[in-house]
Amino acid sequence: MKKLLHILSYPVTAIFYLFFGLNLVVFDLIQRVCLKLFGYQAHKVSVDYFNALIVRLLHILGTRIHFSDRSSIPNNVPIIIVANHQSLWDIPPLIWFLRRYHPKFISKIELGKGLPSISYNLKYGGSVLIDRKNPKQSMEQITRIGKYVAQYHRSVVIFPEGTRSRTGEPKPFKRKGLQILFENAPEAYVLPVSISNSWKLQKYGMFPMPLGVVLKFKVHPAIKVSEYEPLALINEVERIVLGSIESV
Repeated sequence: MKKLLHILSYPVTAIFYLFFGLNLVVFDLIQRVCLKLFGYQAHKVSVDYFNALIVRLLHILGTRIHFSDRSSIPNNVPIIIVANHQSLWDIPPLIWFLRRYHPKFISKIELGKGLPSISYNLKYGGSVLIDRKNPKQSMEQITRIGKYVAQYHRSVVIFPEGTRSRTGEPKPFKRKGLQILFENAPEAYVLPVSISNSWKLQKYGMFPMPLGVVLKFKVHPAIKVSEYEPLALINEVERIVLGSIESV
């Protein structure tokens, strides 16, 4: 049965990428029109539905997504979403299911060009692009987005492992980025999120994508930044996030 599913994954993945590519191209134009003619809110809605469609397209592969209850997340406060990182498919569910909190991203600078829809949103949607080879620039951009979410009561997603885990095994958190966010958004809440099984969608690279993967996003109770010392908070969030990842 596993061998048959693997064989079937080749044509099914090709179909998925056909529609995924169309989604990238169509929403690149939609985003540009929305932002230039109607401003931030219209652009934000276009990004939401771009990612909603990606979530739906993953169903072509038999992918199921379980996103735990979000009712306890505080409203009208800045939120720092801290998650482990397993694949690029972590991102569309985070944007769609947490859309009411306007999630922005700290992303590597290479993603700021050449990718329809994705690059445009990263450059003009409120996220920041960091150059990993330039620590000064990286710190300045993280400071900037910390102040941004504090001012507008939006959210920022940070993957403190630095690079994604390609096998599902978590990596230790890097502390500096989180410390800068805490300093610049002291009234924020940290929202720990544990992601499981996303890595399986890329265990063969980008092609083929396995069929029937179950992605799980466990949202933990929010923690007020001001109630902890920064390093103690980082240690606690790391314990919560990494401790709830399902074993591979």
